[in-house]
Amino acid sequence: MHRRMFLGAASAIFGGLTGCSMFHSGGNATPPTQPTTVPVASPRKPARIGLALGGGAARGFAHIGVIKALEAQGIHPALVTGTSAGSVVAALYASGMDGFEMNALALKMDEAVIADWALPFGSRFGGWLKGEALQRYVNQLVHHRTIDNMKLPLGIVATELKSGTPIVFRRGNTGQAVRASCSIPGVFQPVSIAGKQYVDGGLVAPVPTEAARQMGADFVIAVNISTDPAGQSADGQVGVLLQTTAIMGQTINKLALASADIVIRPDLPAMSSSDFGARNQAILAGERAVAAILPELKAQLGLIPPAG
Repeated sequence: MHRRMFLGAASAIFGGLTGCSMFHSGGNATPPTQPTTVPVASPRKPARIGLALGGGAARGFAHIGVIKALEAQGIHPALVTGTSAGSVVAALYASGMDGFEMNALALKMDEAVIADWALPFGSRFGGWLKGEALQRYVNQLVHHRTIDNMKLPLGIVATELKSGTPIVFRRGNTGQAVRASCSIPGVFQPVSIAGKQYVDGGLVAPVPTEAARQMGADFVIAVNISTDPAGQSADGQVGVLLQTTAIMGQTINKLALASADIVIRPDLPAMSSSDFGARNQAILAGERAVAAILPELKAQLGLIPPAG
């Protein structure tokens, strides 16, 4: 008796609950609601920025203005590569110098300290300048740090003379690698390193964007200071040599710049590659070039939302 009463009460309670469920659902029972997850956007990983500094002899002072302007905006490359004149600035920057320190150094620099004439002029070694003075000067400025002991990863591009292949120096004597990268044929003598002869990196990589990629950059800022051959004077033997290098590098340069994420082009139409007296104008041109490209650069880096 008691058992039947208990089962009847239980049936009534269960039926009542079922009836309530059917009433609220229009006659169909609904399964329990599953918890839903809302995707949370993960923060954007900061880009590993590589700064690729191109060749252009005296026009290389513009690289300093570019670095000053980038630093002022809080944009600090994770690594730096350099060709020819760009290798000098790249080495100083990788050693820990900031833009203002390099600016002060450039304005008081006497180009005579890197001019060590080869006698007799244009000797069988193929250049008027030996380049040893440049090597000593750079090593002194970087406090004799080797390439692999810099504060920033550094790549210096030169051309292996016999094969014509590019080489990216990642270790060893910094000044010697810079000297090799700057050894414009006919102006500087080739540099012998480990039994091989090296000359100007601008012959194979006027702007070393590919070297920056190889070193791990996923965002490359290229600084192009090369001259437009049509607007430059080719007077004198040095002028002819520099003009020849500029002409040869045109096609290679276009390919290199196409692989960069951002290209900064300091406007130096009246400055020749041998005009060391215009260094201040070159630095200012570098700063203005960054200002012109800054909105696009910040947008690509995710520092500001893109326009529109």
